Amino acid sequence: MSLNRRQFFRKAGMVTALGLGGTFVITGLRGKVEASEYETPQQGLVAKRWAMVVDMSKFKTEEDYNRVIEACHSVHNVPDLGNPKDEIKWIWNEDYEHAFTSQNNRYMEENVKNHPFIILCNHCENPPCVRACPTEATFQRPDGIVDMDFHRCIGCRFCMAACPYGARSFNYRDPRPFIKEIDPDFPTRTLGVVEKCNFCVERLEKGLMPACVEKSKGGLIFGDLDDPKSEVRKIVSSQYTIRRKPELGTQPSVYYLVGGGDLV
Repeated sequence: MSLNRRQFFRKAGMVTALGLGGTFVITGLRGKVEASEYETPQQGLVAKRWAMVVDMSKFKTEEDYNRVIEACHSVHNVPDLGNPKDEIKWIWNEDYEHAFTSQNNRYMEENVKNHPFIILCNHCENPPCVRACPTEATFQRPDGIVDMDFHRCIGCRFCMAACPYGARSFNYRDPRPFIKEIDPDFPTRTLGVVEKCNFCVERLEKGLMPACVEKSKGGLIFGDLDDPKSEVRKIVSSQYTIRRKPELGTQPSVYYLVGGGDLV
């Protein structure tokens, strides 16, 4: 890494971070750090632009939600701190009013308005978090996935301030003692590090779908949005879907299929 913590904060004191449309303009901090480059193994799943469709008609019971949340959190060593203030989450649920703040109206169907929606990182095509990160610990892969190199994270939390979706969590405590069962196939994090959903890049490289998709029983559809033959592309092209805060221009890669009367 080109910048250590002391060098970073020394340089940070000489620049001004300005909030513009939910993003930060940061100068003089990047140095010569370059994002990690992934070489997908031959057996891995590849795409030009990964995307997800959340079919909310498939999420009707508490078990439907817990199944995908537990699958994600267990394979990624997400701690259970037992305190909402320090909560670490990669995927969770929120009601419509909080998830889609700019798409509310008082005449909406009550079953939509009161329905919990699955929430995760949107892996935006135009991600403000990537521009905000001074060390490129957060970076965008060629396939559209917004990934993280935890070892480069210096805990400045600029990415959290830049993300308009609240998709990132910060480790205010050492998370390792709070992991129920450590999965050796994925790295644990440390105190002072940010983390979020990574669309299961480590599984894609092994030819596997994301853990949440496998456990969703058809509720989460994942594929290449640039492939006209993929299921996600067919759904987005033929059915009405919504995305979170589209007015911000971030171009989220997570689409929601809302069936109105089907949400019972």
